[in-house]
Order: sequence, then C-alpha cells, then structure tokens
Amino acid sequence: MTAGLRTLAAALAMMLAGGAVQASAPQSRLPKGLEAGQWELRERGADGAVRKLCISNLNQLLQSRHAGNSCKSFTVGDTVNRLVVTYECGAAGNGRTDLRIETSRLVQIQSQGIANGAPFAFALEGRWAGACH
Repeated sequence: MTAGLRTLAAALAMMLAGGAVQASAPQSRLPKGLEAGQWELRERGADGAVRKLCISNLNQLLQSRHAGNSCKSFTVGDTVNRLVVTYECGAAGNGRTDLRIETSRLVQIQSQGIANGAPFAFALEGRWAGACH
C-alpha cells in the first residue's frame, strides 16, 4: 500500500470514528484531518488580502486558481503534515501547490503556475473560521 493510500485510509478511519463518537455534533473532516467549513485565506505580503471560502473538498485549497475546472492531479509528496501536488487543467492552465499542515485548522499554502494564460505565484496562511454560512 502506498503512503498516499495509507494516509487516505487513516483519514477515512478517523472520519468514521469521529462520526460515531460525536453523534450529537458531527465534525466534518477533509483528507489529511483538516476541518471542513469556513476558511480565511490570508495572502502573505504587504497588503495581506483576506479571502473567505467554504471548503468541503481538499482540491479547493490545492487548486484555488483553477476552481471549477476539471483538472488531473499528481501527488509529488505526501507526508503526515505536508502534501505537494502538481495539476493540469487543459487550456485553463496548470499549477503546483505545497500544502503544509500545522494543525487541523491552520495551514500554509504556496502555489504557482499558469491560469488563463498568465503566471501566478502566491503564499497563503489558511485558518479555519467555523461552520459555513
């Protein structure tokens, strides 16, 4: 079994166990143990722009500049607290994202690639802010 499959199996086991233990107030989890819900993504740099997203799928963090596109992804690195992927979205572009997990509610994201014919590169800090509104 590959490291990625072991991680996914462990995450699914945690999700199933968490649902059984917390039947009165279930916590939704994404793969890698991250909390699903409202996230605040703060850009690193001078302006530190903040964006809020309702995250229900890990790809929303990994492929944020290609949201809504059908992309093929390849896992470059997968450890307990880090996930590195590259992805290809046809004519919409491509990217590489490095997601470092500090806790289930705090992540560091670095991403770069091409979106709609233009290069992009950014670094974000993501914090879980609660349930989606």
